[in-house]
Amino acid sequence: MNDPQARQEYTETVIADWVDYNGHLNVAFYVLIFDHGTDAFLEQMGIGDASRETTGSSVFAAESHITYENEVMLGETVRISCQVIDHDSKRLHLFLSMYREDGELAATTELMILHVNLNTRKVCAFPDHVLDNISAIAKIDATKPRPAQVGRQISVPR
Repeated sequence: MNDPQARQEYTETVIADWVDYNGHLNVAFYVLIFDHGTDAFLEQMGIGDASRETTGSSVFAAESHITYENEVMLGETVRISCQVIDHDSKRLHLFLSMYREDGELAATTELMILHVNLNTRKVCAFPDHVLDNISAIAKIDATKPRPAQVGRQISVPR
């Protein structure tokens, strides 16, 4: 990636197969759309199909947390933005936001991603050029407000 500021947001349109009996996007397909958005971001960082073939490594999700803020309906095109919360040589903590066409926040997901050697199935360091790309984005994203949903846990308030 030559210019970290040139990253692109991902968009996807909700199809009929993804709508549930309540008439809105089913929870499973929020995950799918976020996964597609994550893949697009990782591709921009240099961790895509070509990298997997040449390095024999990839990324695995270790943990995720989703919040549902507003409904998304059939035919609506959603936009996914990605923010790097933290990283080290082997891990990437991402926060993705899904926005509806009207600009309202629809959902968020927080992910912990591990870089893994596919031969040994063990966590390993990102290639230097990927780590450089991630570090450049992290520096930019550090100037953004930390999303309120980061680090949330599920509980019944008492």
